[in-house]
Amino acid sequence: MVNIVTKRNCVYQTAYHVIWCPKYRRDILVGKVAETVGMMLDNLCSEKGWDMISKEIQPDHIHLFVSIPPAVAVANAVKVLKGVTARQLFQQFPLLKKKLWGGNLWSPSYYVGTAGNVSAQTIQCYIERSEHVNKRR
Repeated sequence: MVNIVTKRNCVYQTAYHVIWCPKYRRDILVGKVAETVGMMLDNLCSEKGWDMISKEIQPDHIHLFVSIPPAVAVANAVKVLKGVTARQLFQQFPLLKKKLWGGNLWSPSYYVGTAGNVSAQTIQCYIERSEHVNKRR
């Protein structure tokens, strides 16, 4: 369940499913590396005030289900998540650089999808119904 968050200037209920992969889709997210990146993501989301709903670390990709405030662009949040974890993982596990030549831990691309409590069709019907009511006035 995605919580409704109330701030001084807005009320929001956001949920983003974000997926990204190591460069060359290498199976490097195993053992201690997987544990460490999981803790890094927990700590980073906590520091930023982003509610991590769920995460799954697979050997060759990461799934994150996270609530980010609307004032933060999802692209910027992903950049922070990928950038901080890459820097810290390279510091803690220098052998990763040998598996990932070129100096990049993560692939430059990522997937992001939104999730909510109502479907797109429900929202569309609500908006269309509102249009009809307003036209009658």
